[in-house]
Amino acid sequence: MVLEESTRELERGDAAPDFELPGADGETHTLDDFDEYRALLVVFTCNHCPYAQAKMETLNELAALYGNDVAVVGINPNDAEEYPDDSFERMQELVADGTVDYDAYLRDESQDVARAYGAVCTPDPFLFRNGDAGFELAYHGRLDDAHGPDQRPSGEAGFEMAGAIESVLGGVPVDQQFRPSRGCSIKWR
Repeated sequence: MVLEESTRELERGDAAPDFELPGADGETHTLDDFDEYRALLVVFTCNHCPYAQAKMETLNELAALYGNDVAVVGINPNDAEEYPDDSFERMQELVADGTVDYDAYLRDESQDVARAYGAVCTPDPFLFRNGDAGFELAYHGRLDDAHGPDQRPSGEAGFEMAGAIESVLGGVPVDQQFRPSRGCSIKWR
């Protein structure tokens, strides 16, 4: 495991890069599939990283809390040949047993989508506002202020992504500064 912190490629206001990826639910999903939502949280994640595992419940909670307004989409770009726990089959198992219970868990086999977003670690979250021109980046940064997989956020204020979502849904700019996500490096081919 290599600890990585995300860096920024996309800037606030940039359009969400398009994708068409297979989901663990057996469907193919595109960016346009989420047009009815006011916001979209795209999180590059995986099955094996302890940092990503520690945030699975957080993502489920965000999806449940903001269900009709915010789509939560996980994208697994890791090399499953070198890291078999990140296989599509394991993704399907996690969805089937309810460990992953958000809108879509997608497989980025080519890793092209992760590169287009500038993702570097798991988890690496990107929050988009659905505006007149489609999904535009509102915030890229960590989900909360817990620095390790065994730590808990420092209370309600520590759930930074929830605050960013509230800003987006309230129609105001996200005023949070970029705080990098921490996790395992994406396992590039």
